[in-house]
Amino acid sequence: MMTVMILVEKVFVGIVSLTVRIFRLKPEKRYRWEPMRPDLETGNLAYPMVLIQIPMYNEKEVYKLSIGAACCLDWPSDRMIIQILDDSTDLTVKDLVKLECENWKSKGVNITYEVRNNRQGYKAGALKEGMKHDYVKECDYVAIFDADFQPKSDFLMRTIPFLVYNSDIALVQARWKFVNADECMMTRIQEMSLNYHFKIEQEAGSSTFAFFGFNGTAGVWRIKAIDDAGGWKDRTTVEDMDLAVRAGLEGWKFVYVGDVHVKSELPSTFKAYRYQQHRWSCGPANLFKKMAKEIVTNKNVSMWKKFHLLYSFFFVGKIVAHTVTFIFYCIVIPVSVIVPEVEIPQWGVVYVPTLITFCKAFGTPSSIHLVIFWVLFENVMSLHRIKATLTGLLDVGRVNEWIVTEKLGDSLNTQPLINKPKKTQTNIWQRFYFSEIWIGLFMLSCGCFDLATRQQGYFIYLFLQGFAFLFIGFGYVGTYVPGS
Repeated sequence: MMTVMILVEKVFVGIVSLTVRIFRLKPEKRYRWEPMRPDLETGNLAYPMVLIQIPMYNEKEVYKLSIGAACCLDWPSDRMIIQILDDSTDLTVKDLVKLECENWKSKGVNITYEVRNNRQGYKAGALKEGMKHDYVKECDYVAIFDADFQPKSDFLMRTIPFLVYNSDIALVQARWKFVNADECMMTRIQEMSLNYHFKIEQEAGSSTFAFFGFNGTAGVWRIKAIDDAGGWKDRTTVEDMDLAVRAGLEGWKFVYVGDVHVKSELPSTFKAYRYQQHRWSCGPANLFKKMAKEIVTNKNVSMWKKFHLLYSFFFVGKIVAHTVTFIFYCIVIPVSVIVPEVEIPQWGVVYVPTLITFCKAFGTPSSIHLVIFWVLFENVMSLHRIKATLTGLLDVGRVNEWIVTEKLGDSLNTQPLINKPKKTQTNIWQRFYFSEIWIGLFMLSCGCFDLATRQQGYFIYLFLQGFAFLFIGFGYVGTYVPGS
């Protein structure tokens, strides 16, 4: 039943995004949009004041990328404030970031370097603290970029008009593009998943309910909408989604602009990717638990939008999707080989999963030949996602764990800016992932049993999935970083 729920959801968002593409229903057609130009009388005052926030934490490999890209945005320099929010604990990195800001400031760029005495609230705390400065009161909008994001020079010119000419729009979200998608198989697979998220899910949410989850970066907010929603909160590890849901409940609209691309970096080490996926799975589940009652009792939005938030956005998208993948594909199918009483209808084990897979694979047609590897890898990751989801729902353990996703930049090909001290040899517990190894052995055992008894005929899948768990469990995935 949960698999069918997911299929219905995927077909729905797929039809919406396909309709948008066929009829070319771009945001510029649905909303008023006009290019920004200086006024003959007021000059640059015709441009609204924009704040650009770039939160950082020990971003030694990529800090120059986002700062340089922000400073080169095509917008009047006297109508833009760039705010670097540096929470770095590495004093050497702090000095480098400060020096970079001073270099751009000497070139006439309106850039400020802000630090805090603590990391309370992590990213949400830094963004909230940044909004307290007096000069922010002059600003109407705020653009947010993570340290590895590099907006093109026309980013503000293409996004700000939606906010200027449509007073009910709170957020304009751009699409992520990846500079290292071809680095390894793991980054190719991530690109497939994220392309589906942006090109299908975000497009559908924007076109039907004018709502979707803010991706935390590469977006522009109306500051009044942030204030109306209660500002940034650090009660979960998904402060971006938290703000988006609260703003949506206030009646604000969101726009996804898929034609505006912002370059960024995918985590290319498996350790970094696991930490990222824990945060992305645990946070939404925890937010669902904390906001379900608030959504139900809200009186500012329609019942249809509340249903979309509770059922489609949270329950199916953030709970069911992670639960069914692991329980069905990694537990129920292997157990059905050992226990003859467990029978799975063919449509449930073949047809429906195949349709779901192809619905998601269409986000990146150029990588459709990798769909088998994508399925096997996503099933392995479901182990961590279901653990994180349960952690968030139960509000226990690592529920508030925040580990910044490691970025490598071009560090594998160039001399590092900072010489790292040599690390001692890691022991076996750090090199291997034993949860993956145990699940892999379990699935291989079920595959051997099925092959020997000819019970169900699932042994081909079980062997492939079992070896995938072992392959990843022994660390043969992602980029190898010397000395890590």
